[in-house]
Amino acid sequence: MRRAFSILAIASTGVAGCTSYHPQPIAPDQIARQFEQRSLASEELHAWIAREAAHDVTPWPPAAWNRELLTLAAFYFSPALDLARAQWGTAKAGIDVANAIPNPVLQLPFQYNTPNPGPGAPFTWGPALDIPIETAHKRGYRVDQASRLSEAARLNIVTAAWTVRTQVRDALLALYAARTRIALLSTKAQAERQITVMSRHRLAVGQYSQPDVEAAVLADTQAQSDLASARSAEGDARAQLAGAIGVPVSALDEVALDLSNFGTAPPAPPPADAQRAAIFHRADLRASLADYAAAESALQLEVAKQYPDIHLGPGYTYDTGTNKIGFGLAGIGLPIFDQNQGGIKQAEARRKEAAVRTGALQDKIIGELAHVLARYQSSTEALQISDVHLASARRQLDSEAAAFSSGNADRLTYTQAKADYQTSETAHLDAEVAVQQAAGALEDAMQLPLGHAAGSHAFSEGTTR
Repeated sequence: MRRAFSILAIASTGVAGCTSYHPQPIAPDQIARQFEQRSLASEELHAWIAREAAHDVTPWPPAAWNRELLTLAAFYFSPALDLARAQWGTAKAGIDVANAIPNPVLQLPFQYNTPNPGPGAPFTWGPALDIPIETAHKRGYRVDQASRLSEAARLNIVTAAWTVRTQVRDALLALYAARTRIALLSTKAQAERQITVMSRHRLAVGQYSQPDVEAAVLADTQAQSDLASARSAEGDARAQLAGAIGVPVSALDEVALDLSNFGTAPPAPPPADAQRAAIFHRADLRASLADYAAAESALQLEVAKQYPDIHLGPGYTYDTGTNKIGFGLAGIGLPIFDQNQGGIKQAEARRKEAAVRTGALQDKIIGELAHVLARYQSSTEALQISDVHLASARRQLDSEAAAFSSGNADRLTYTQAKADYQTSETAHLDAEVAVQQAAGALEDAMQLPLGHAAGSHAFSEGTTR
């Protein structure tokens, strides 16, 4: 009887040690307020960036935010990274689930006997345990599968971080292009307006015809329209940048941005080096390999399920006056009708699917890499041609300026030359932006910054806060 009460006491103690539930309701209005309060000047962001960059940022907030600092801020605020981190946490919790030892089952049978066959009380009762013992290393295969899935989830954080980095880079490039285009188009619009005024004056004195004035007015209105479009593009780029960082647009109102690094682009690596970098650095490919390893472990688990588990059944029974202590087996599954062949075939099919998916992803990466390398090469060559054209246009403008200074050209001719030169500068800006876009696409294909042998500490390690 004492043994029986001891078993009941142990069982009740286990129930008492259970984790309790703590509700965490979500309030949409509170989430909205927290988002509106986000700021690039917060001390929490300062401490996080200092830790991830391995050096302090002084003064704080910085006088100008460059791409690296804005990328770190995006890593801190980005909801996409928060989701990836949460998914990794779920996957890591799956390891504990897989590693859990099956609990024994407490059995409390009771029978009332009539007529009473023995000298004692007319009932049979007694606690017993069903203790499952897994065989064939099943728990180890489950843990290995969960660990591989956790690794894939961790690598998905790196993929999400690179996506955030890309979004920040593209938004900054769009902002750089818009602001530079505004400066160029402002000068051109001013020149076109002067040409329109001078054309009307010449029409008044009979030196110009009405079609000449209308052509000048048309060029003037087109320049004003292009300038308005560039200003609208700047607003769109600011909103795009705020969205990439994860802050309201108002958070960028008092922030100075350093866009100087878009003036140059490093040379492309040799194709063999680029392919090697893509294969060894692409986090999505490594995550796919981890998924394949998890499928391998799942197949091993299904094969192990062919071997039955053992159930021990120790217990105590009071049987109408007789005390009985049992040490037998509660049961062993007999693989007579089902040897888990269906589960094995399904696991084999999933492993094959994972292998095909990994191979397809690698083929896609290699094909994409060849495409972006060719694009980067062609855009670089186009920029070199644009450099020559812009230099020629500059010489022509200087010649017109010299002629105007010496009295050999009138103001209208010189002003038209300035407007034409701004058109050449705008075309050169388009060529520069095309090179930067191609460089970004090449970085995305390798998931590695151009000119870097390895990712920065902030990118590879600073994605889990």
